[in-house]
Amino acid sequence: MMCLLPLVLCTLAASCRASFPAQQAVTPSTVQSRGCNDKDVVSFAKFALEDINKDRRDGYVLSLNRVSDAREQRQGNGMGSLYYLTLDVLETECHVLSEKSSKDCEKRSLHESVYGQCKALFYINQSKRILYTPAYNCTLRPVSRRYIQMMCPDCPSPSDLSDPRVLEAARESLAKFNRESASKQYSLDKVTKASSQWVNGQAYYVEYLIKESPCTKSQVCTLQSSNAQPVGICKGSLTQVRKEKFVSADCYFFKSQETAFGSKTSAVKQTQQKSTNPSISASNTVSRGSVQNLPDLDDEKTKGSQKRGPVEDFPVNLDLTTNPQGDTLDVSFLFIGPGEEKLLVLPFPNKEKRSANCPGPAQEANPSILPP
Repeated sequence: MMCLLPLVLCTLAASCRASFPAQQAVTPSTVQSRGCNDKDVVSFAKFALEDINKDRRDGYVLSLNRVSDAREQRQGNGMGSLYYLTLDVLETECHVLSEKSSKDCEKRSLHESVYGQCKALFYINQSKRILYTPAYNCTLRPVSRRYIQMMCPDCPSPSDLSDPRVLEAARESLAKFNRESASKQYSLDKVTKASSQWVNGQAYYVEYLIKESPCTKSQVCTLQSSNAQPVGICKGSLTQVRKEKFVSADCYFFKSQETAFGSKTSAVKQTQQKSTNPSISASNTVSRGSVQNLPDLDDEKTKGSQKRGPVEDFPVNLDLTTNPQGDTLDVSFLFIGPGEEKLLVLPFPNKEKRSANCPGPAQEANPSILPP
């Protein structure tokens, strides 16, 4: 997805882009270290992470905790710079389908924190006012349960999403919401988070996506909404105290879906209408990376010591090429005109050799949520 550089960044030094013949190779350039607390680097890191969040269709919005490493590779022929960024991130309470910016999302409490690391290629061309993230990969893990139990033994602990009691809590919560709904009814899409604790009885806390049911409240519904897209996310709980159940439900509806239902215009069409650059092509809508969720690091290290040996804390790979001289990446769709525009991409810098003045300061400095 392409972003336009805000006018405020126009104060940065601009360079004029020379024409790039279709058959001309990009001039190789050295990858230079950049400070992780550099104002421009932090701004570019935030832009890259917003691009990553917009590209995803599953999971929760990630916020920037700190820049762990930053390198700049200046491109030939006035094509700007390609940054190699390593970002330490934290999961927020907003689902990515909400399309909210990370700055508008609440941070999670420590006992339910999910943290991790992303590697991203970030392209900036000041003269053309282009900001673009060609590729990324992220790895996330929940905060250590051992640490939480030591610091807060009464805090809720994560539950298996496939646990029948978790599914019961989600269904009971949604049933309560449907009973209180004026007309529309909703069905469970999937449970996204779950935890439990003892509070005068076993309590389960769940987060789950919902779809709109094809039936109204007054109908006996036998139809299925398997092809429907999630329209919102709910938080609910189920507490069993002896023979009495206490149920809660609180749902948030995604704005794009609310608009779609109200105007009968699809969310896809609305997204296309937002683009003002005619050079954007279909190739820009293809997913450019992935986010993998791994188990508690303590659990995996225990299993790893028995089976596979040492476990890497955050295995994040982003090598578009293994050629030491680099390979070219076509970004012509970012530019207006018939010319062919390419970037030279080198292997991602070795994570064992950080740039000077890296990592930068963390927003949340608790070592339990900072990748090594």
